[in-house]
Amino acid sequence: MAQPSLRVVCVGGGLGAPTVMAGMRAHTDDITGIIAVTDSGRSTGKVRIALDVPAPGDIRNALVVLSEGDPVLRRLFNHRFDTDKSDDLNGMAFGNLFIAALVQQEGSFLRAVEESARLLGIRGKVLPVTLYNTQLCAKLADGTEVEEEVNVRGLGKARIERIFLRDPEVRATGGTVEAIEAADLITLGPGSLYTTVCACLLIPEIARAISEARGLVVYVANTTAQPGQTDGVTLSEHVAAVVDYLGGTGLDVALLNDDPPPAHLRDHHAEQGMPYLEPTADEITRIERLGVRVAKAPIIDKWSGPREMWNKQDTIRHDAMRLADALLDLLKTKRPRLRAVR
Repeated sequence: MAQPSLRVVCVGGGLGAPTVMAGMRAHTDDITGIIAVTDSGRSTGKVRIALDVPAPGDIRNALVVLSEGDPVLRRLFNHRFDTDKSDDLNGMAFGNLFIAALVQQEGSFLRAVEESARLLGIRGKVLPVTLYNTQLCAKLADGTEVEEEVNVRGLGKARIERIFLRDPEVRATGGTVEAIEAADLITLGPGSLYTTVCACLLIPEIARAISEARGLVVYVANTTAQPGQTDGVTLSEHVAAVVDYLGGTGLDVALLNDDPPPAHLRDHHAEQGMPYLEPTADEITRIERLGVRVAKAPIIDKWSGPREMWNKQDTIRHDAMRLADALLDLLKTKRPRLRAVR
């Protein structure tokens, strides 16, 4: 049964934050998704170029997850056109065009998201992390810089050294900081380490609010490495990056999977360049030295096979219900933040 008093904020994008939201909606009506808007690939990138709007794709995913309205409209939002007559239209998500059309009608990306939420009948709230139509950039280990998210996660380049936004004056969307300050639980991820999770933390007000939050801050760790973005990056290095972009403090718990995936899933993803990130004793020790408590729980979906995704790689996904159970258990056993071992 839903608990209206439990206030949850989910920060991220892609399919990660919506998975957390999908699980938590069975336990509370007060969910706010604070969603990344710097994606520049696939149909989202086409819409951004043509219509000069922040990325609508991750917003669309979050809205659909919380939707309780007309099921036909919900399916339409995620429908992708299938045609060999137009490269621009092929693979385009209808919901991305819908949101972009509302931006032109309403004159505001935020109003477009709010109207989409109303039409979809969502339970909870979805907010873009910023209303600025900015681009994600990265400095690489070889000294070169790349611009746009699709290039930051591109294959065959040097390791990412740091990420930044093209426009330094980017500000948080109204209501995001207030939601973080009021939350009992704030989740970061799962999802692409740099292009989704840490990209949200590049907004100074967001990172500050999370680092100073009274609620429990949990990073839901990824299950695998991601080609072009975290090749060779360990679990502890994932956590260290999140801590770094939070300003060095504020992360309470790293939630790791302790239910090993079956061999067929592990092998399939390893062949795709996505090895499973083992929560070894050494890795746990390294995370704890960052001042972050480690919690382990069975949180993956090990029964569904790999998904066929349009122009994107799948990973070993998290299970929404198992993840929600683990997060609720963490809230019951909330303890003071650890101090980093220097």
